[in-house]
Amino acid sequence: MMKFLNKYKAGFEIWGLALFLLVMIPNFIWFGAPAPNDVLRADSVTPITDMIASVCQVIFVAALCFITRKDREKLKINLLTSAIICCLLIYFAGWVFYYGGYAGMPVITALTLPPCLAFVMFALDRKNFFAAIPAVVFTVCHCIYGIVNFII
Repeated sequence: MMKFLNKYKAGFEIWGLALFLLVMIPNFIWFGAPAPNDVLRADSVTPITDMIASVCQVIFVAALCFITRKDREKLKINLLTSAIICCLLIYFAGWVFYYGGYAGMPVITALTLPPCLAFVMFALDRKNFFAAIPAVVFTVCHCIYGIVNFII
């Protein structure tokens, strides 16, 4: 266990913060400017799952931003970072369709799964398992939330 912990240090990961802020931009817009057919403002029927997701989100964002590997390399374009970019593009496209008045399964899926996968892949790319584990739990909870509240 000590060998594992010795690979990490407290440090600032600007790209982790940048990813989080990029994902949050449409949410900030949504908070201030409701979309037509704004189903996302409905009360959730999964409050316990939502609470677990919120706790995991705080943990993984803090870990992405403030825990780094001692042996980390500079961020570079590779398969994972390319996939992260694709996830972000799908996510932003989902918001465009959502604001276009569409709120069906493909749009809800685009708003739910791709940003979560982007966080998980970023944590894996940075070899930050302190962030990856709560990001995976957040992903599961966020998908449950999306499916139960808006798809079924």
